Amino acid sequence: VQLQASGGGSVQTGDSLRLSCAASAQIFSNYRVAWFRQTPGKEREFVAVSRNTANSYYADSVKGRFTVSRDNAKKTVYLQMNSLKPEDTAVYYCAASQSVIFSRLGEKEAYANWGQGTLVTVSS
Repeated sequence: VQLQASGGGSVQTGDSLRLSCAASAQIFSNYRVAWFRQTPGKEREFVAVSRNTANSYYADSVKGRFTVSRDNAKKTVYLQMNSLKPEDTAVYYCAASQSVIFSRLGEKEAYANWGQGTLVTVSS
């Protein structure tokens, strides 16, 4: 499956952005789709995952501020980011895989397919 991430940009502290991850999968509803982010010199870290339309999970650092949602008909997962902080500045990647067990939803190694990344810059 091919993934295309978009929606990044430069914003101020407290602003909002919505990222999109469009997929080419035929049966998109079968896929777990996650968002990760990475800054220079650091490991790629888990942000959020859409397990299905009913279940999503978040890193503690974004809980309450970010919301992941999906539109299976459009084969797209969204990451709504509110109350952005400078520490949210990163390249954001979406990743997808059909069979990710619950305990590994936050592990980047569990995802076989990755988008190209979109840069989010939050200035104070």
